[in-house]
This record gives sequence, C-alpha cells and structure tokens, in this order.
Amino acid sequence: MRIEKRQVEGQPLTVIIEYPKWNESVDNLIKKIGRMDISFVGKTEDREVSISISDIYYIENVERKLFLYTKDEVFRLDGTMPEIESRIYDTGLVRISRTCIMNTDYLKEIKQIRNSHLEAVMENDEKLIVSRKYLADIKKMFRKEGS
Repeated sequence: MRIEKRQVEGQPLTVIIEYPKWNESVDNLIKKIGRMDISFVGKTEDREVSISISDIYYIENVERKLFLYTKDEVFRLDGTMPEIESRIYDTGLVRISRTCIMNTDYLKEIKQIRNSHLEAVMENDEKLIVSRKYLADIKKMFRKEGS
C-alpha cells in the first residue's frame, strides 16, 4: 500500500482510493472513511455549530439533556442516547455508561477504580466513569482496532 498526501488550498478534503481489484479490505476502508464524515449540530445560547465526529471528546446525558464536549467547548445536543448510538455505529465513539459515550481517539488512559469500575482519562484530562455493563463493548472496540 502506498499513501500520498498533499495540501490543496481552497478545496475540501478529498480522498482518492486506487486499487488493483475490489475486495473486502477496500470496501471496509471506504466505509470507515465515510463514517469519519458524520457530524452533529451543537447549540449554545447564541449559535448552532456543525461538529465533526472527529472533534467530539464525549457526549453526556445530564438530567435528560444531551451535551457534546469538544476539547474546549460544550454544546447542547438534540436527540436521545439511542438516536446518537445509531449514528455512531462502528466509529471511535463507544458507550461507556448509561449516560455517556466516549471517543476512544482521545482516550489517554484507563485506570481501575472501585467496584470493578474503570476511570477513563481523556487527553484534555477529563475523567469519565466506565461501568461494568459496557466493559465488553469497550474491549471489543480495542480488539477491533488492534487487528
């Protein structure tokens, strides 16, 4: 496989995939690239912003309201956790508790804490609790990334 990259001013991000023969690896690569283009509309008091899935650190449900966290900002998000989960299937985002979805791309470390719970530390030093119920999903994601 050969990877080339070049910066082109004034053009949107363009990915060109050349392959000698269509196969499952090519198909999976195209699907993965397509999932990177998912975005959500985040709201603040005075504006609405399109937020790419790659900018999301985590999404949290607090008192029946969804909040989307990026590196530096917090946005209000319309919808429900099941609706969000249906859009993020097979991305770097994974449910870690009843109220939280985490982006594993920004995961710095996971530490064991009390009662078989884990603490996920994000790159921005935010700490999230991983419940036992969702531990298998997280392990499955890391096995998938490793293969």
